[in-house]
Amino acid sequence: MIVCVCRRVSDKEIARHAHAGMSFDEIQFELGVGLQCGCCEGCARDVVEQCSASRPVAALRNEAAVHPVQLATPILESKAWNSSPLSSVA
Repeated sequence: MIVCVCRRVSDKEIARHAHAGMSFDEIQFELGVGLQCGCCEGCARDVVEQCSASRPVAALRNEAAVHPVQLATPILESKAWNSSPLSSVA
């Protein structure tokens, strides 16, 4: 079913993004849902909420155990950081 007529976005497309772990705000930014006339925002939020509710918290915890978060190298330790004399004066 088409949820957003302005952008031709279906409920299946919104659900696919929600199942991938995206929040409504991220989906709105990615797909443009609810950004033109705004009539579809409530329905789109409902689809995201239903998809989030169908994914139990235990499954999210198991995913975190299997795929732990890897933090990026701190910016001060990065070789890409600009260490010119001007940056150390400030």
